[in-house]
Amino acid sequence: MVRKFKLRLLLGNFKDKASIIKATLSTKRRAASIRLSVIRATTRTSTSPPPEHRIDAILAYGHNHRPTASACIHAIMDRIHKTRNVYVVFKCLIIVHNIITRGSFILKDQLAIYPSRGGRNYLNLSTFCDKTNVKTWEFSSWVRWYARFLELNLMTSRVLGSSVSSSTDSSIKKVQDSENMTGLLSSDLINESKALVDIVEEICRAPDGSITQQNNLVYEAMKLVSEDYRSTQQKIYSRLAELDDRVDGLNSGELDELIICLRKVEESKERLVVLFVNRKRNDAFWELISQTKINFLRVRKERDIVLAISESTQLDKRVGTPSQLLMRLLPHAGRWLKAESTCLATVSTART
Repeated sequence: MVRKFKLRLLLGNFKDKASIIKATLSTKRRAASIRLSVIRATTRTSTSPPPEHRIDAILAYGHNHRPTASACIHAIMDRIHKTRNVYVVFKCLIIVHNIITRGSFILKDQLAIYPSRGGRNYLNLSTFCDKTNVKTWEFSSWVRWYARFLELNLMTSRVLGSSVSSSTDSSIKKVQDSENMTGLLSSDLINESKALVDIVEEICRAPDGSITQQNNLVYEAMKLVSEDYRSTQQKIYSRLAELDDRVDGLNSGELDELIICLRKVEESKERLVVLFVNRKRNDAFWELISQTKINFLRVRKERDIVLAISESTQLDKRVGTPSQLLMRLLPHAGRWLKAESTCLATVSTART
């Protein structure tokens, strides 16, 4: 086992050096420089996260022209899809996550372009598996989950019109976000809330958390995910608060959608506590979730009662009084009642 491990490291080191030499000899100097930066940040010989200065070097390409940013994203995606090494792929995903969180607008824009529109960001790692040994095979599940999470992050950012991840939490940005929401339709706020809840659910699908403290790569990734979760919480909070103020203007279908969303968040709480055991609990968030759900359920119940009374009243109007109901139920009741009245009148006259 030890010999195989050493052989794997030696082979990995050889492949990295070969890739570096190949990039160095390339006639396309700019593309070669970018490729070298990506290779050096995602070496096979280390199971540690990419060094900060290596990530910064890659992010710096986003401050140049758009073709440079495009070449950077292409180099990362090329690295992902041309290797079966689980550690290399995971490091690439960490870099992608840093681009989403801290990258320039141009770099994020290139990452967000879908393949159908000429982009190259399609991770397509749902079947990824490094079968070198049991350890790499188990770790592959983290790669698959992390890729799904990042893709969902990008999709949700498109729904919101802004990044889910945020490197800063300035009070100015929070005020701007709040002002933007007041101008949105309730249906738009509901769609955004549903997309954000999808992120919470995807976080809960992370593999067994026991490896988090043991694996430096997973630990680094979960730190980034934790920040995304915090940002997602804040965005859900602000949207629910706005929708709670508009509750009287929501129709029954919209209320049902929101109640389902709130239940999903509540059901995720226990798993989230386990994943982020060292993170300070946001009691205000969970209190809002609970109270908003109670309020929505109350309004929904009141509307059901009003609807039931209204339907009952309309039915009474259509049916009429009990005697009218009898007349409708008995086709010949009118003639029978008329004959009975005549008979009673005759008897009464005879007696007098």
